[in-house]
Amino acid sequence: MNAARPGGPLSDPSELIGAAGEDERHHRLRALVPGGCHTYAKGDDQYPAQAPAFIERGLGCHVWDLDGREYIEYGMGLRAVTLGHAFEPVLQAVRRQLSSGTNFSRPAPIELECAEQFLALVPGADMVKFCKDGSDAVDGAVRLARAHTGRDMIAYCADHPFFSTGDWFIGTTEMNAGVPAATRSQVVGFRYNDLAGLEQVFHSHPGRIACVILEAARTDEPRGDYLQRVRELTRQHGALLVFDEMITGFRWHLNGAQHVYGVTPDLSTWGKAMANGFSVSALAGRREIMSLGGSDRQRPRVFLLSTTHGAETHQLAAAIATMRHYRDHPVVEGLYARGDRLRRGFGQVVAAHGLQGFVELSSRDCNLLFVTRDGERRPSQAFRTLFMQEMLSHGIIAPSFVVSQAHSDEDLDRTVAAADRALRVYRDALDGGVERFLAGRQVKPVFRRLD
Repeated sequence: MNAARPGGPLSDPSELIGAAGEDERHHRLRALVPGGCHTYAKGDDQYPAQAPAFIERGLGCHVWDLDGREYIEYGMGLRAVTLGHAFEPVLQAVRRQLSSGTNFSRPAPIELECAEQFLALVPGADMVKFCKDGSDAVDGAVRLARAHTGRDMIAYCADHPFFSTGDWFIGTTEMNAGVPAATRSQVVGFRYNDLAGLEQVFHSHPGRIACVILEAARTDEPRGDYLQRVRELTRQHGALLVFDEMITGFRWHLNGAQHVYGVTPDLSTWGKAMANGFSVSALAGRREIMSLGGSDRQRPRVFLLSTTHGAETHQLAAAIATMRHYRDHPVVEGLYARGDRLRRGFGQVVAAHGLQGFVELSSRDCNLLFVTRDGERRPSQAFRTLFMQEMLSHGIIAPSFVVSQAHSDEDLDRTVAAADRALRVYRDALDGGVERFLAGRQVKPVFRRLD
């Protein structure tokens, strides 16, 4: 791990920048790849200046950069690596499958095996279609909803930050350049836990809403019977209910958030932790809807999902091994326990520095996110940058505190100790001005119109 340094203003920001070799590769990557990465959440603008430009390898919840520096990682591949990097039982399943080939001209038996394994964990679904990423799965759900209902408008939860790279969703964000106005006009937002607001959406667009799409929960829990009432509203108005389970699936519960809250959607989309970092996602739902994407119905066919690599056998092998591990071991229960330990330890150091109301954790123990506020208690990107910067200086990569099975008690306790030192600097920055303590650029929201 990096050696700890005392908190205080940084006199030489270059001490936190990678060696010349890493820096040179970083510039080359940015010259060849727009934004320097293949998903915005991994971009330079999401991390402080001293974050490693590259991660070369990982084992468990530990990762190493090109210079051999070791870090404890949180978030773990944007929540995709729930069991830990290079988790051997999953790698064994992949190696076995690789020796038999990965992609054929007709379906492989493992496609049936994976479908049966998946549907056994999602009791409200009759059929499943596999693909590579969450966006494709959600776009497929939107297409099915429009075909099933004969309607064109989509109602989405505006409090949930991301659903798809498809134009229908990107058109609702600040980064909507290139999305036609006609596409943007077919999508309307509503606020989470605001049933009256959703009712108004239906009344303002009578007979036009094809589906309501939301995460069952994110940072806030549903109040009372909110989700049950949303379910009733969609049935009352002839729309489909779509749950995005990309994050909640295999994290809130083995059977998803729909099981936790007792609400069965018409369609649900899954991914992230489905294959421990291998690229598998899924669209699942009721047979009468899903079968519109097949070839045995006397209705106009839906071009649902058709991907050359959607059912690559080694990745389905990873999904099967991952889902079996969830089934046979208390993985989800362990995520809650680890998150609880981290929440309690973090709360103690926040209180010790008198930072209640300035720094706090949100969401469930299995999905901990941190919120940073300035002296006026307003959400602050500058203080988010400072906190991440100080955690990095003590060997912790923490865009969140989302844990994995691989985080040990020792890892969690080292994280709390690092947070104690980081929050000492945070306290000083509240008193002396955050700019004095920052070593470079501030992090920025992904969705913004201009740089």
